[in-house]
Amino acid sequence: MMEQLDSITIKPHKFKQSDIYATLKNLNAYNDVYKNAGAVHGCALCHNTEIISFKEDVGRHNAVDAIAGEMWINDIDGEGKLFYTTGRLTSEMVIKVAQMGVPTLLSRSGITHMGLQIARDMGVTLFSRAKGKHFLVYNGAENIEFDVQLPDKFEVANTKQVQQK
Repeated sequence: MMEQLDSITIKPHKFKQSDIYATLKNLNAYNDVYKNAGAVHGCALCHNTEIISFKEDVGRHNAVDAIAGEMWINDIDGEGKLFYTTGRLTSEMVIKVAQMGVPTLLSRSGITHMGLQIARDMGVTLFSRAKGKHFLVYNGAENIEFDVQLPDKFEVANTKQVQQK
């Protein structure tokens, strides 16, 4: 499996900080099942600040796979897109998004060490703990244009990069 990943090339895409905030705000209109019943994961494929597709499922991988299938059926290219998930950023999640050709992965949840390693190896820009006007950048900070002035206490959280060991 890992050998097959070597053939995947991810073209980096630059995002504005303000567009990430706008996308997170737009995502608030979704998650209907979660709002009514809880216990489901949501995933979205986004272009700029527009939500192209949103899926919910009890399994985070099912929601990802539903969007991957929709991209395949409708011949949607992942280049320049952003993938959002409510689930953890595991190695499997990063691999699936890379296979879809999506350069940026954003989650409201946390990240695993293996997910971070694979994102670094594949060149996937990785955000976690994204909600409101907060996110952590774990990989690809050079692909973000920080165009929003935040109070000093928030600035460190938005620009801190995890050091590679």
